[in-house]
Amino acid sequence: MNKDKGRKTAAMLMAAAVFVFSAYCTLSRFTELLPNRESICMAAAGLAMPAAEKDGSAGGEAEASRNKSEVITQPSEQQPATEAETQGESKAKANIKEYGGEAYPVIENHYGEAGEITIKNTTDFDIDIDSELASPLGFEVEDTDEPQVLIVHTHSCEAYLQQDNGVYYSEYTGRSTDDGENITSAGKAMADSLTENGIKALHSSVHHDDPSYNGSYYRSAQTIYDYLEKYPSIKVIIDFHRDSLGYGGEDGKIKPVFEVDGKKAAQVMIMSGYDPNGEYDFEGWEENLRLALRIQNKAEQMYPGMTRPLYFGDFVYNMSINSGSLLIEVGTEVNTLDEARYTGKLLGKVLAEVLKDEM
Repeated sequence: MNKDKGRKTAAMLMAAAVFVFSAYCTLSRFTELLPNRESICMAAAGLAMPAAEKDGSAGGEAEASRNKSEVITQPSEQQPATEAETQGESKAKANIKEYGGEAYPVIENHYGEAGEITIKNTTDFDIDIDSELASPLGFEVEDTDEPQVLIVHTHSCEAYLQQDNGVYYSEYTGRSTDDGENITSAGKAMADSLTENGIKALHSSVHHDDPSYNGSYYRSAQTIYDYLEKYPSIKVIIDFHRDSLGYGGEDGKIKPVFEVDGKKAAQVMIMSGYDPNGEYDFEGWEENLRLALRIQNKAEQMYPGMTRPLYFGDFVYNMSINSGSLLIEVGTEVNTLDEARYTGKLLGKVLAEVLKDEM
C-alpha cells in the first residue's frame, strides 16, 4: 500500500518537474538571459514528444539538424570568413586535385603543319593521299537516328592535369579511375558533340585497364563486340587514348596544343594500322586509312593545327574489328582536362562533317 502510494508520489513529482522544465524553456524564448536556450528547449521537447512524432519521417531529425547547422555556421557581416576559409571554398568549387613532390616543367609544343595533312609512315606502303581520299570507305553512312559511331577507351584511366600553370609534380602518375579526371571525359564530349551535330554516337565508359593494362585490349574488344551485337548500325569505332611525350624529370613533359577562338586545345594523333601479309587478319586496313585521312583532312580545314602527323604503322590494336576502326590519341598527361574536353567537342564536329560528306 505504502509502495503504491510512493510510486504515485514519485510519478507526480516527475510530471511536475517536466512541466516546470518545459514552462521554463518556453519563457526563455522571450528572454536573452540564457546563451544556449535553443538547445535546452530542444532537450525539453525530446522529453515530452515520442520519437516517431519527433522525426516525422525517416531522416527527419537529421535533416532538421543539417538545416540548423547551416544557419548557425554561415558567416555573418560581423564575422566575415577568413582568407584561408575563402581560399578553401574556391579550391573546393574548382575541384582542383593537388600533387606533391618535385615540380617539373610542362613544355608546350605544336606538331605538324597547320592546314596540311602530315603523315608519319613507318611502313613500306607508299600512300597516295589524293587517291586514298577519292576511294570509297568500307561502309556506307546512313541518314538515320540509329547510332553509327561508338567511342570506347581501352586505357580508360589515362588522366590529365587539372591546372594550366606550367608545371606538373613528381607524385602525379597520369592515371586516375575518376572519370572526372581521365580520358573518358574527353570521349563523352566527342560523343555528345557528334550527336548534337546530327550523327548519333554511343560512348562506353567501361574501364578496361583497371587495375592492370595487361589484357586491356582483349577486354575492350569484348565491349566492342557487345555493342555491335546490340547496335548493328554502328559503322565507326574510335578508341580514344591519351599519349605521353618527353623524358620527365628536370627535362619536363610535353603537351601538344593548338588554339581555336583563343582557347587552348590538345592536339590529336590519329593512328591507322597496316597488315600487308594478312598476319593480323586485318583485311580492311586500307579502308581504315582512308577514313583516317578524311578525318585529318577535314580537321585541318576546320581547325588548322588540330592534328599531329597521322601515324601509319605495322600494328592492329583492335582495328581489325571493322573497316571503320581507328585509334586516336588526345594530348598527353600534361595537357589539362579542359583542353582534352575541348578537343573532344571539336573532333565530334569534324567527324560529323566527314560522315555527312559520305551520305
